[in-house]
Amino acid sequence: MAIVNRTPDSFYDQGATFTDEPALERVAQAIAHGAAIIDIGGVKAGPGEEVSTAEEIRRTAGFVAEVRRRHPDVVISVDTWRHEVAEAACAAGADLLNDAWGGVDPEVAAVAARDGAGLVCTHAGGALPRTRPHRVGYDDVMADILRVTLALAERAVDLGVRRDGILIDPGHDFGKNTRHSLEATRRLPEMTATGWPVLVSLSNKDFVGESIDRAVHQRLVGTLAATAISSWLGAQVYRVHEVQETREVLDMVSAIRGDRPPAVARRGLA
Repeated sequence: MAIVNRTPDSFYDQGATFTDEPALERVAQAIAHGAAIIDIGGVKAGPGEEVSTAEEIRRTAGFVAEVRRRHPDVVISVDTWRHEVAEAACAAGADLLNDAWGGVDPEVAAVAARDGAGLVCTHAGGALPRTRPHRVGYDDVMADILRVTLALAERAVDLGVRRDGILIDPGHDFGKNTRHSLEATRRLPEMTATGWPVLVSLSNKDFVGESIDRAVHQRLVGTLAATAISSWLGAQVYRVHEVQETREVLDMVSAIRGDRPPAVARRGLA
């Protein structure tokens, strides 16, 4: 899942794909590098300038329609917590609603059900959108992740969201400190054991930066290490900035695990 930020103030690229042509180039490059899903977001996750619902729709819906026109076979995801944006995105051709704030607007799931879209059910620890964690605590962080995400998933099924379109996400850094995110990562088998496909959003996040004391643009190695571990532990979808590097890590893990053969096999065959 390749991240395409339609924001002027992204923590990672500072607006590099805010305008249409760079964003469309990013989509084409991500697909060429192995992305199966394009995740389009119109509001940065962290605190910042207020973005109205109308502005979020303006940033995303028309772009979704153009990506759908140019790439009819790619899965298009829209990262939003607002049902109005979800409706506009689905009307424009989105396949998946990435509700990263954990159902704070319960109508997002209803939109997915009505429009036949998939849904990402995320644990955000009860945090309000665009807020940072502050002295948050859990008796058992994974128990809370499972309680919330499974309830969201079952509610979505009850509303009519197709079961094969639902993913659960532990929500790294959302309503969590670094220790919580690390624990959620090493306990991923508890999520995969539920039978729901697990999505992880690890890319260049603060828990990576704090773990190895690196700034945003120095976190690729740490991100890829977390990706490899998550893959080995059974996560299935990865929301990322660096698509090619992530694809190679996932392919290598799959080869070690025996899920795919080597891309080429020359040594020792003559």
